[in-house]
Amino acid sequence: MASKDRILIVDDEKNICHFLSTVLTANGYDTMTAQTGGEACALIDSEAPDLVLLDLGLPDMDGTSVIESVRSRSDLPIIVISARMQESDKVQALDMGADDYITKPFGSSEFLARVRTAIRHYRATSGRKGIFTGRLSISGLTIDFDKHQVLVAGENAHLTQIEFRIVALLGQNAGKVLTYDHMLREIWGPEAGGDNQILRVNMANIRRKIEDDPADPKYILTEIGIGYRLLDLEA
Repeated sequence: MASKDRILIVDDEKNICHFLSTVLTANGYDTMTAQTGGEACALIDSEAPDLVLLDLGLPDMDGTSVIESVRSRSDLPIIVISARMQESDKVQALDMGADDYITKPFGSSEFLARVRTAIRHYRATSGRKGIFTGRLSISGLTIDFDKHQVLVAGENAHLTQIEFRIVALLGQNAGKVLTYDHMLREIWGPEAGGDNQILRVNMANIRRKIEDDPADPKYILTEIGIGYRLLDLEA
């Protein structure tokens, strides 16, 4: 019998912990809970969960401090679950290393899909550290990492080198939102400024080449004010 994935829920609201634990348990996960950042860090070190669900408003520290602590030593997937709706809060958490950000309130189906994506992505990339080979196919879109090509319905989309690198970066993180700043640094280097215009222009060109309707994209989705996300592998 396969072992169950173990998920740590970090939230000082007991009703939220109970709700999340009930949903996860009913869908085949084991759960544990922490109500403070200190308790969460101790459980992460001692219990090695497969995923952390993290509220930002903890009584002893801000949740971003937990992200920083975990990222200093581990790639353990972290999904922020918070009532904070400001884009700046989302960008900060994602740039510090959170894998995803869900705003309260949310539906169970969306929540479970994000959990599956985070765990699957971690396992797919663990140990590879950015070395991607072969092909990734998602709903008619194929990224050929070896040939540096993107195909739509089997036809070469003829992306430029920069355009391919953008799509490849999103493909390496399929289902995960990447912030504008993160993408700028990864594609154009650490000296890249905070002007998103060059990224937006390239994205517009990419969408013209791969989307049936660039104004209503189905492959590369925009998280308004935050960044981009490639369609999930399960879609």
